[in-house]
Amino acid sequence: MNETIQKLVGHTSIRRYLQKEVPQNMIDAILQAVQQAPSWINGQQLSIIRVTDADKRQQLQQLAGDQVYVGQAPEFWVFCLDFYRVSKALALEGKTFQAADNPDLIIVGASDVGISLGTAVAAAESLGLGTVAIGGVRRDPQAVIDVLELPAYVYPISGLCIGFPDEAPDVKPRLPRQAIVFENTYNTEVDEMLEAYNETISAYMHKRTDGQAKTNWSSGVASFYSEPFYRGNSYANATPILKKQGFLKK
Repeated sequence: MNETIQKLVGHTSIRRYLQKEVPQNMIDAILQAVQQAPSWINGQQLSIIRVTDADKRQQLQQLAGDQVYVGQAPEFWVFCLDFYRVSKALALEGKTFQAADNPDLIIVGASDVGISLGTAVAAAESLGLGTVAIGGVRRDPQAVIDVLELPAYVYPISGLCIGFPDEAPDVKPRLPRQAIVFENTYNTEVDEMLEAYNETISAYMHKRTDGQAKTNWSSGVASFYSEPFYRGNSYANATPILKKQGFLKK
């Protein structure tokens, strides 16, 4: 196993950071890696907002569910699906944005963001930095759009905290590979694997919290997906705000 693979399989989310700035050369290296990540039709349908303004950072911390590391991490970036440049390209070619109503467009943009965010995480960790992704930027998308002054055809997907780690949590166990990776056809016979994984996660959480929690995988997932807009219905505004940003109007 080479050093790159060792870093990838040793990934953990970091929520406590040393109060030490990330050097500019590291930031540049991460961004260079991100810009070379794959994207559909080379459309590069994403943007990154690096939030350096303290007031904006505090606003985003609150909007993301008051996750304190959003405000404390040396770096906080917001990854957005972005078709604003696409709209400009269409204008340059004298064409109209007919695809803006296609639901697949959201999948394209979110996929580009996911690939780029994963690349940023891998690049940061290769430099000895830690990260944690923040999906909470979608809790109140209009407020985030206002804070970041996002134009039409741009929508926030995930935040990313980056910094030098001030903790070293154990690697969180993942589902058995047989429950994730299939050959030729999908395998629906996963119940026993999920039950075994529940026990694994329960033991992990018990250890990580010094006996304070024994939450398993299925209960954690169910707490989100048993409500229409996730836990506490706290992500209820996606459709109207996507439409306001120019998508899915028909």
